[in-house]
Amino acid sequence: MFSDHHYHIIYTFVIKVVAMQKVIKIVLLILASLILLIYITGYNYLFSGMRLTYLRGESSSTIDDGKFFPSHTISKGNPKPWQTDINYNKNPLSPDLEKHLIETESVSFLVIQHGKLLQERYWDGYSKNTASNSFSIAKTVTVLLLGKAIDDGRIMNINQKFSDFYPQYSDKELGNNLTLRNLATMEAGLDWKENYKNPFSPNAAAYYGFSLADVAFQKNLKQIPGEKFEYQSGATQLLGFAVGRAVGMPLASYASAKLWKPLGMEQNAEWSTDETGIEKTFCCIQSNARDFAKLGSLLLHRGKVDGIPLINETFVDQMLTPTENSNGIYGMGVWTNYDAKIHHYYLRGLHGQYVIVVPEYDMIIVRLGNKEGETRDSKNRPAEVEFYINEVLKLTN
Repeated sequence: MFSDHHYHIIYTFVIKVVAMQKVIKIVLLILASLILLIYITGYNYLFSGMRLTYLRGESSSTIDDGKFFPSHTISKGNPKPWQTDINYNKNPLSPDLEKHLIETESVSFLVIQHGKLLQERYWDGYSKNTASNSFSIAKTVTVLLLGKAIDDGRIMNINQKFSDFYPQYSDKELGNNLTLRNLATMEAGLDWKENYKNPFSPNAAAYYGFSLADVAFQKNLKQIPGEKFEYQSGATQLLGFAVGRAVGMPLASYASAKLWKPLGMEQNAEWSTDETGIEKTFCCIQSNARDFAKLGSLLLHRGKVDGIPLINETFVDQMLTPTENSNGIYGMGVWTNYDAKIHHYYLRGLHGQYVIVVPEYDMIIVRLGNKEGETRDSKNRPAEVEFYINEVLKLTN
């Protein structure tokens, strides 16, 4: 027989269970409502973002997350490995350079001079064959493909209107004013705020989302194209759409035929796509330091490979000439610094991915890694680019 005390305990327990069940139902209802709201408002990519960052112990995108996204292969042809210099790796890196590279969690550091590999260093298990996320170095590749498409007669010239390829874009206010040059020079005038930390930004939606078209085409123009420089990943994504439609094939295939094979890349690369199979032309080519260096070599030799023209020299010169609106820091898909004592230009990706070209010294420097230095120059350019050049010259002089 149960006593009144036992009945009271049982009764209290049942009441607590019922109350807990009500709380659980309310919590589940709130969670379901939040999930529904996220899908209704178009932020469902947040689930992918959380899975590929926080659930992996990361706080943002990383140089090795390419394997988590669908991709198209950029196939190599016959590899043409870099020749090694007679002094290959004979001189140690300076203590200051070594310290900086380690503190910024670098994984690759290459120096090529006079067409030969002079320095080659790797950390954290990386090697000459390890693929790494290019991030915005892919923007330069996209502009190079624009140049090839013009050479091939697929596109008339860089002043051709974007609406020639996507007629519906002319329905947007100012949409009929947008040219391919505007997109390549970052003077598109898009209503796109470049932000790599805000999970609700268009950058996050493009990186983790299902459809690049849904992100890029929904953005309106906030000002007349060509009037103001503003670095926007959406501009290069639109450029990629135009080039892709012009050449009539996946851009990875076009990049293979027009760049990877002629340049003698040593490895296949992977170009990340959205779920519909469209390349993320604003970022995300998975390749290695040696092959990235060959992109710098193509620019250094003004579009030539082994003395043979690959891309029109005039077009390459336009890529390397900073626009007036950019205050001398950006051409077409290439960052420039002709204010420095040693003139240089560079390809740049998130977290400090660099392909630095120093024409005066016939030199290419590649640095890949997990963090970017925080110091900036007077025009908000990464000061570490000049630092790398100055430190490397100490090794060669």
